[in-house]
Amino acid sequence: MSNLEIFDAFKQEVFATLPMQGEKEALAMLDKAHQLYSDRDAWLPVPQRIAILEKTLELIKEKAEDLILEATEEGGKPYVDSKVEIDRGIDGIKIALKELSHLKGTEVPMGVSASSANRMAYTRREPRGVVLAISAFNHPFNLIIHQVIPAIAVGCPVIIKPAMTTPLSCRNLVTILEEAGLPEGWCQMLMCENEVAEKVLTDPRISFLTFIGSAKVGWYLRSKLPPGAGCALEHGGAAPVIFDETADIAKSIPLLVKGGFYHAGQVCVSVQRLYLHESIEGKFIDPFLEAVKKLKVGDPTQKDTDVGPLILPKEVDRVHTWVEEAVSGGGKLLCGGEKISDTCYAPTVILNPPEDCQLSTNEVFGPVVCIYTYKDRNEAIKRANSLDYGFQAAVFTKDLDVALDTAKRLEGLAVMVNDHTAFRVDWMPFGGYKQSGLGVGGIGYTMHDLTLEKMIVFNTA
Repeated sequence: MSNLEIFDAFKQEVFATLPMQGEKEALAMLDKAHQLYSDRDAWLPVPQRIAILEKTLELIKEKAEDLILEATEEGGKPYVDSKVEIDRGIDGIKIALKELSHLKGTEVPMGVSASSANRMAYTRREPRGVVLAISAFNHPFNLIIHQVIPAIAVGCPVIIKPAMTTPLSCRNLVTILEEAGLPEGWCQMLMCENEVAEKVLTDPRISFLTFIGSAKVGWYLRSKLPPGAGCALEHGGAAPVIFDETADIAKSIPLLVKGGFYHAGQVCVSVQRLYLHESIEGKFIDPFLEAVKKLKVGDPTQKDTDVGPLILPKEVDRVHTWVEEAVSGGGKLLCGGEKISDTCYAPTVILNPPEDCQLSTNEVFGPVVCIYTYKDRNEAIKRANSLDYGFQAAVFTKDLDVALDTAKRLEGLAVMVNDHTAFRVDWMPFGGYKQSGLGVGGIGYTMHDLTLEKMIVFNTA
């Protein structure tokens, strides 16, 4: 088969190659995974799984610097943020280990009716089956942790297809798992074209799909799953923030800058639409722009870089096209709005772009924040809820009644109060609303999804 060239996201130079698999090789992986699951006597016992994950933790810590640098090069996330990502991956494994002790069945009451007399019953949780995981580029290590580690923890064989732009972090984790003692076949990396992945996906031996990527692809793949297969979909959004006249401007600005420009805005819950009460427009915008303009853009391997490249040069072109559309339609360009290089785009802020332009209606996945002024909070909430996407949202206010009411009215599965929309810790529930996804992510929640509760009833008469 052919080899896939891996490009440095900033320099756009090839720095690694990986072999691609075709349909024959992909189906051989599925055969191996299904055979492992079908042989119940060969299931990995819990103590063995725990030992593997504990050793995996040790190895990640030992190799952390190399993992950080490779993730930075292939994905373009600044070094300081990639370091946080590797640390989060370590925490994710710790969470899985802790959750294993809580993943248990329950006693089912019997003997409470004549028909249930002389019986006892209980449930136990068993691995669901073969898992197919399809991942995204923007968190190349931690997303793989979230999709692979829960499967390993509960005893499901998993086939993982990473993003074609960032497969090295995935390969690193798979290699570490094997080094930690995970037997062959329990975690296999599949590098293939989409048509091959779809062939695997539609096979009746697939029991669960975990997908992170675009809504268009995710909903399509869900429609192709075999009967009985479960799935969890994590798509994108255009996260809104409601900022009222009582909010603490000085404290909020660092949070909003981080939430809007972290990883060049390539985050599914990145701050994109900021609804600002018109009475504080003058007080807010100047210090906000001052903070944005201080961001250092460039080589992500430099430890003082704040904003790195977009994943591909064509994404820089797309973002610039969207910005030009918004400005030509009447939006006021407050800062940025230009290509710094083939791979980097200047952090950009636009005031009151048209409600029907691309930046107002679709996920930008780039370093752009749009500010919309408003008079009436309920009208602002209505505008914030107007899209088909809803992931995480936020409200900034000192008024408790406003905070509670706004959190209730915003459409999203998480609303942050006086914090940016991109906040996340790995043990919290994390999921999309409307077209932004299906199911709830988070290490413990995924482990629950990847098991089935089986009931066993004894007749004691």
